[in-house]
This record gives sequence, structure tokens and C-alpha cells, in this order.
Amino acid sequence: MKALQKNKVLPVLWDYVVLTFGSFAYCLAWTSLLLPNKIASGGLTGLCAIIQYATTGAIPMSYSFFVLNTLLVIGGTLIMGKGFGFRTIYVYVMSSIFLLILPHFDPWLALHLDEKMFAALLGGAMEAFGIGFVLNRGGSTGGTDIIAVCVNKYWPVSLGKVYLFSDLFIIFTVVFLPDMTFVDVLYGYVAMVSFSIAIDFFTMGPKSTVQILIFSRNYEEIANRLISMDRGVTALNSVGWYSGEESKVLLVIVRKAFMQDVVNLVKELDHKAFVSVSNASSVYGEGFEEIKSGLKKKMKKD
Repeated sequence: MKALQKNKVLPVLWDYVVLTFGSFAYCLAWTSLLLPNKIASGGLTGLCAIIQYATTGAIPMSYSFFVLNTLLVIGGTLIMGKGFGFRTIYVYVMSSIFLLILPHFDPWLALHLDEKMFAALLGGAMEAFGIGFVLNRGGSTGGTDIIAVCVNKYWPVSLGKVYLFSDLFIIFTVVFLPDMTFVDVLYGYVAMVSFSIAIDFFTMGPKSTVQILIFSRNYEEIANRLISMDRGVTALNSVGWYSGEESKVLLVIVRKAFMQDVVNLVKELDHKAFVSVSNASSVYGEGFEEIKSGLKKKMKKD
């Protein structure tokens, strides 16, 4: 019985260790790179940084971050009719603490870089590094996540658009601060783009998948070569609407790391082939992610 309880407790404890580390890395990006260089990235944290700049430090980021997140969680709970999970609350509380104490370790943890462009790029990537750990363990820093979910409930606006427009607006407000110019806005946008690219890498990494459509008269030869490379291929019936010619379109789903191998093969066998590549998310099945439906656990209990 004790061994069973231990098996349940240890994974949960490890989750919170990872959440704490992710929060630490996320806050360190702000306190060591972005704040010392007066760069405001997106999200609620970026808004809190702007509040700190506007008040010349009278309202530290840690205070506004905690207060605004608390108000958002309360408001979001009232609007959505449910809470946002203890892990989200844990992460934003820990982040508030780290944002408060890390600046006191200056200059040991602060990187006062002369090149703000490098600080923006590295700061955005480091933010993503920390958030990647948090998301991987089912956590969130709150902020615009909560706003996006609430907006999406009442208006047909995608979550991605809410994030994009809110980040663009928050960063642009930097231009209204004393001693700040449009160049400072651009640095914020650089950090935002760096974060977006890096978060995809840290959360997906080698698991990132692409879907490839191959239009070629040599589809049989291409399909056979792909099969010899242990790549799954599906041939779809197609008709050229202008020519009326019937053919096959090859559908291939592979990890992004192997995408260039497939494209090179197609070029080798038919340099006139038409190839369409698109990102594929939530790919389940043999060779990819396992479908997590909970049926196995239920069957075991039965």
C-alpha cells in the first residue's frame, strides 16, 4: 500500500519540481535580459514590464503580475464557471516570487548587454525555454491565456488571433512611454517572434510532424522508393480538372527532421513534380503519438 502511494506521490512531486524550474527560467529571462535592457515582450508579463517602466520602478513587475493574474483568475472563473487549475495558480504565484527576488541577485544574474537586439532574441528564446517546461507539465502562467479563453467563449475569434492582437497592442504601447521610441517597440516585436519560434521548438522539437502531398506522373516509382525507405505512403485518387486526366496523389506524413529526405527523393525522380508541405499537429497512430483515450486504464481496472 505504501509503495502504491509512493508511486502516485513521486510523479506529482516531480511535476512541481519541473514547474518550479520552468517558472524560474521564464522569470530569469525577464530579470536578466529583458528588464535590464528595457524590452517589453508580449503577454501579461510584458504589460507588467511596461507598468514598471512607466512608474520608473515604483510598481515592480512582481506586484502587478501577481495582482493582475489574481484578478484574471477570479474574473475568468466567474465568466467560465470553473477554475483554471491549481497548477496555473502555482506557476503564477511562483513566478511572482521569482520576479521579486531575482533582481536582488544583480549583477550576478543580470546580463547588461550592450546589443539590445541580441538581448531581445535571447530573452524571447529563454522565455520559451521556461514556458516549455511549464506547458509540458500541464501548467500555465495565466495572463492572456485566460483572456483568450474568455473572449473565445462569446466571440468567434480564434485563440491565436487573441494572443497575436493582444501582444501587438501591448508591445506597441511602449512608444507612449517617456524616453522610449518606436525602435524600442521593434525590439519588443523581435522578442515576441523569437519566443514564438522557440516555443514551437521546445514544445514540439523532434516530434514536429509535416504532411506532404506529392503530385507526379511518376507516383508509382516515388511510392515504391518511399516504401523502401520505411516511409508510409497513401495513394489518393485524383482528377486533373482542366485535363480530365486521372492520376494518384501521394500522401506522406513524416517527422520534420525527415522532410528534406522525401523532398530530395521526389526531385531526383521527377523534377517537374508538385510538392505541398504543411505542418501537421496531433498525429496519432503507429510510428507517431499514441492515442490517449484512457481506455487502457479503464480496461485494466475492469
